[in-house]
Amino acid sequence: MGSETDKILEGNQLAGARLIRQLENADPEGLKVLKTLYPHTGKALVIGITGPAGTGKSTLVGRMITEFRRRGRRVGVVAVDPSSPYSGGALLGDRVRMERDAADEGVFIRSMATRGQLGGLSRTTREAVLVMDAMGYEVILIETVGVGQDEVDVAQNVHTTAVVSIPGMGDDIQAMKAGLLEIGDIFVVNKADRPGAEDVAGLLTMMLEMRGIPAGDWKPPVLRTVALNNEGIPELVDALLAHNQYLAASGKLQERIRQRELTFFRQLVIEMAALKIFDLAARSPEYAALLDNLRGRQIDPYSAAEKLVEGLQYKTGS
Repeated sequence: MGSETDKILEGNQLAGARLIRQLENADPEGLKVLKTLYPHTGKALVIGITGPAGTGKSTLVGRMITEFRRRGRRVGVVAVDPSSPYSGGALLGDRVRMERDAADEGVFIRSMATRGQLGGLSRTTREAVLVMDAMGYEVILIETVGVGQDEVDVAQNVHTTAVVSIPGMGDDIQAMKAGLLEIGDIFVVNKADRPGAEDVAGLLTMMLEMRGIPAGDWKPPVLRTVALNNEGIPELVDALLAHNQYLAASGKLQERIRQRELTFFRQLVIEMAALKIFDLAARSPEYAALLDNLRGRQIDPYSAAEKLVEGLQYKTGS
C-alpha cells in the first residue's frame, strides 16, 4: 500500500487513475490508500463549472486548461457524465472530452458517471478531487453533467463556482433564480458572438443586483466568452483567481473549506448509518413483516421508517 501511496504523491497518473477506479467501485483497498493520502490534500484550488446542457461547458473547460497551463499551473479535471441509475453506466462513457496532449503530465482528466446521483455530481467526485490534490494538481476543475437547477450540489464541493449560460436562454435564466443564480460566484455567457448575448448578460446583471449583495462582499461578474475562438478565456481565469484571492483575504476561504468538510462528513455518516441499519434490520423477522405491510399499503413509508428506527433504538438500548 505504501508504494501505491508514494506513486500517487509523485503524480503517477496510472496510479491515480487506478485508485479513482477503485473508489468508484467501492473497493476497500482503495479507501485504505485514500486515508493515507488525506494529510497531503487541501492545497488545490477547486473550481466548479456548471449550468444547463448545451452551453459549451466542455469546450470552455478545455480552453481553461490551456490558459491555466500557460500560467504554469498543473490542472486536474473531473468531468461528470450522466448515467443510468440502474446500470451505473455512463452515457458518454469514460472518454476524455477535452482534447489534450497525452504527453502533458501537467494535465489529468477523469470522466466519471453520476450513477444515479442527484445534484449533477458523481458519488465519488469528492474522492477523485482528493486524489488529484494529493497528486499535486494545483487547479482542479469539476464539470457537472448539465441538468439545470439540480446541479447546485457542486457549490458544496468547490471553492469557486462558475455558472455558464448562452444566448437564447431567457426563460431558462429566469428559472435559475432559485438555484444556480444563488450559487454562482462568476457568471459566463458563452457563445457570446451569437445574437442576444448582450440581452442575456443584461438579464443576469439585473437579477444579480436584485440579490442585494452587501457592500464589501464579492460581486459576481458577468463575463462573455466564445470558447471556440478562445475569446474571453484569460479574463475568465483572471476572475476565478481573483475570487480565490478575495476568499483568502476575507477569511471566507477557510469557512468554505470547513463547511465542505462538514458536508462531506455528514454525507458519509448518513451513508454508513443507512447501510448499518438495513444490515441489522435484514436479520429480523419483524423487518420482513414490515416490508410486506409496506408493499400491501397497510402502512405508509413514513410510519414504516419510524418503526424501523424505533425498533433498532430499542434493540441497542438507546
